[in-house]
Amino acid sequence: MISFSSWAFRLFLMLYGCIFCLNSSAQDSMQKRLDTYFEQTINDTYIPGIVAIVVDEKQILYEGAFGHQNVNQNIAMKSDVIHRIYSMTKPITSVAVLQLIQRGEMQLDDRIFAYLPDYKDKQVVDDFDPVSGNYTTRAAASEITVRQLLTHTAGIGYAFTNPVLAKISGAINAPLDFPLIHDPGTRWAYSQGPTVLGYLVEAVSGQPLDEYLQENILSPLQMTDTFYAVPSAKIGRVVSSHKKSGQALVESPNPKIMQSKISGGGGLFSTGLDYVKFIQMLLNKGEGPGGARILSPDSVKLMGQNQIGDLKIELQPTAFPDVSEPFPLGAGVDTFGLGFQITGEHKDLGKRSPGSLSWAGIQNTQFWIDPKKRIGAILFMQYLPFYDSVAIEVLQGFERIVYESLRSGQFRH
Repeated sequence: MISFSSWAFRLFLMLYGCIFCLNSSAQDSMQKRLDTYFEQTINDTYIPGIVAIVVDEKQILYEGAFGHQNVNQNIAMKSDVIHRIYSMTKPITSVAVLQLIQRGEMQLDDRIFAYLPDYKDKQVVDDFDPVSGNYTTRAAASEITVRQLLTHTAGIGYAFTNPVLAKISGAINAPLDFPLIHDPGTRWAYSQGPTVLGYLVEAVSGQPLDEYLQENILSPLQMTDTFYAVPSAKIGRVVSSHKKSGQALVESPNPKIMQSKISGGGGLFSTGLDYVKFIQMLLNKGEGPGGARILSPDSVKLMGQNQIGDLKIELQPTAFPDVSEPFPLGAGVDTFGLGFQITGEHKDLGKRSPGSLSWAGIQNTQFWIDPKKRIGAILFMQYLPFYDSVAIEVLQGFERIVYESLRSGQFRH
């Protein structure tokens, strides 16, 4: 059990932020500020370990590892530890889909039943009794398209963020053959659409998803520590996961074999040092740090444009509070591109620029990409619930220091 004093950390955040807003010492480098911030975070909160990296399109601007990879075994955190990135798999799958679109093998507005016949004539939940769980359905007003899968507007919900699906299925993830939670294209709701995109990649390319990703994205980007099955020689580098229990976190030992279900919606293991190569590729208009061309500049531009029209990101409720708190930040303001949340016009000017791209994984792994400022960042932790208030405070503090450092000239790239 790992104890904490959250009030002390919140006080630290306020004092630390005020000091640097009023009088940021010129000689204090961003490296020192971030190191101090994360060291204090580990000391004052229940978070067991953190990896944080900031990059531009060519180089690493900041790299830090704090706390423990494994608390019970007293193993210190390192930058190359392997994390479960869960839904940070989704943007990688989205890039795979854009590659196939570039090649002319499908189009954004193709109806997916042309490739996956089981998705024709989907039903939508029409009437629902929250007490009994009984429901009726009706035919969806339209067929699901590739674009809707990429933008979380297809209506293929997750039960852990949808009380209706949670009641119907009794599970965190409702089966994909369950009815839709809304008509395609009419709302934004966190979706299992990218899981279906994984099936789509397989149907169109003729390859298993893991093989396609390895051949077309992971190997060209030299992401040698990203996989669905951790090689036995690397299992010792996998960070242990935790779950909140009352006022502490409980650590779960890693199994001897670590292999996820191959899915477009989740399942990859990766390191921060690997994932920033993916970020650098997007910052560099589709060209990886080693010179490999993954996407065309036009495709990268398209992925970063609003693809949901007048719709906005909606705050997702929680049906399983031990798994996730309501999310995401930016609800009601942000929009969505092809695989990424897009930052809207926020009042807080001390953070990422409008037009920045972001997403996250359920064990509190986060990233953002700021094309305007030409930087990207990852913040990897490994515990539940997702969007725990302390994890979000740490993310926001990290982000604020990065942008204060940019404005003061401590960040040079």
